[in-house]
Amino acid sequence: MPQLQSVLRAALLSRRRLLAFAAGAAMTAGLPGCSIPSRLAAVPRGHASAASVLGVPNERFFPTEVSGQAALEQEFVAAVERQLMARGLPQTAPLPELDLLGISGGGENGAFGAGLLNGWTEIGGRPTFFLVTGISTGALSAPFAFLGGAWDAKLKSVYTDITLADVLVQRGYMAAIWNDAMADNSPLFRTISRYLDEEMLAEIARSYAGGRLLLIGTSNLDAQMPVIWNIGAIAQSGHPGALETVRRILLASSAIPGAFAPVLFDAVLDGQRYQELHVDGGAFAQVFLYPASVSRFRRERAARRLPLAPVRAWVIRNSQLDPEWALVDRRTIGIAGRAITAMISASGLNDVLRIYAAAERDKVDYNLAFIRRDFTVPYEEPFQQSYMRPLFEYGRQRALRGDAWVKKPPF
Repeated sequence: MPQLQSVLRAALLSRRRLLAFAAGAAMTAGLPGCSIPSRLAAVPRGHASAASVLGVPNERFFPTEVSGQAALEQEFVAAVERQLMARGLPQTAPLPELDLLGISGGGENGAFGAGLLNGWTEIGGRPTFFLVTGISTGALSAPFAFLGGAWDAKLKSVYTDITLADVLVQRGYMAAIWNDAMADNSPLFRTISRYLDEEMLAEIARSYAGGRLLLIGTSNLDAQMPVIWNIGAIAQSGHPGALETVRRILLASSAIPGAFAPVLFDAVLDGQRYQELHVDGGAFAQVFLYPASVSRFRRERAARRLPLAPVRAWVIRNSQLDPEWALVDRRTIGIAGRAITAMISASGLNDVLRIYAAAERDKVDYNLAFIRRDFTVPYEEPFQQSYMRPLFEYGRQRALRGDAWVKKPPF
């Protein structure tokens, strides 16, 4: 039991460290039968992108497919056109300056990004973002960042007032075998629902109509594909299930595999009902900004000698970029957990570098903020205010001092 508890704690710290239970099969041999969670059939192989949750045509995108790339590119173009229209400008007018914000995962470390955004509002100069993306804890922050400084107080509350009880209920150690996760995250759904209400959804819909995008990433485990949800389009759809669906998307994006229960989405394909199983978007990427296909729009305008405006990329990495030293326990769980931690760290670093390379290619102004070595408050327990509040203040002070952002990854 203590070992399983330590694995859950480690998973929460790293955001999505998968649980590795080497002794599971041996334990199962002598156990009585238990009820295993059930579900409807998954969407058939090769048809994931054709299924729909709400019936909204542009409710989500599958960026690993050519058709998904094209649909996402068209969504970007349409948003720019709506923005020009909202300003009363013709489609041939100079493009507006665009600021793009990507917020990474990081569990409790999301307090850093929340503090940075609050401090940025205080010091002034924080832009109205054309695009905000979020994964995992970044998905929880993204709606507030998207709506602007007026929502800073609520964003601060998310990361400085909640406790472990607002996030999960830990299950017994047998959940490793007979359930879908070591913890029940229904408290997190209730917490999300407290903040993301009808008023917030209406504001997101209005911002989408004005030509701005809010995109959240999850992972479809059945199809083994990343999914990008178009939150603004869902909010504007008027569908009676829109609010519930957006809440579940945020829950799914932060559902650490093995630690938190996955989220099932009812989907329809050719009139048949299925269920998709979604978990943390960090299974594929810890932060994303825009697909490569979107840059073609700017190249095409340049080829037609149409004016281009500056584009700025802002990336909040809710983590340190330096390797974290630790004495590894010479046991299966300890070794497996540490190896997965290393893979996650490498993945986060690769995401930062990938976005930087894309920005260089597309002549986009790149800005990166991350937790540096000078933050030394120890992490002891999941979602502990004695850790999250100092980290929030650290991010806020970095913004106020004006040294939060760097122009390239520090390698």
